[in-house]
Amino acid sequence: MADDTDGRTRLGPGDKAPAFSLPDQDGTKVSLRDFAGKPVVVYFYPADDTPGCTKEACQFNDNLRAFSRAGVAVLGISPDGADKHVAFRKKFGLRFPLLSDEDHAVMERYGAWGEKTLYGKKAVGVIRSTFLVGPDGKVRRAWYHVKADGHAQKVLAELAY
Repeated sequence: MADDTDGRTRLGPGDKAPAFSLPDQDGTKVSLRDFAGKPVVVYFYPADDTPGCTKEACQFNDNLRAFSRAGVAVLGISPDGADKHVAFRKKFGLRFPLLSDEDHAVMERYGAWGEKTLYGKKAVGVIRSTFLVGPDGKVRRAWYHVKADGHAQKVLAELAY
């Protein structure tokens, strides 16, 4: 683990990915341990059906076959509840689970919640972040302050580990 310039602890390669168990869009609990022995992409995003989050989710969805061929699951996590997740998935045909972290406890453990600059102003919220977790439960790659457009392709490029 490393400290970022703002003093928050950040995960890096080799760190154990923090365990979690969160409800998906259907209310079913999904845990990181459900993916033991398999790689998984865990990405944190601010809100369903907003421009950047929609672009990012749709690009992960468009590349879902490639992730699947590589044996990698994709999980999206935001503070939104199940109703918003259901509507978002339906509107855009998303085929991967969206998990609800309404109290942002999991985001905090991953360093994906905190102060950020939004349109030149300081705000507290989700820091768009993605983690490639290896079959051993350790972080293979961590991206913080992600730009939504093109990010899914960058993650795919890392799968050649």
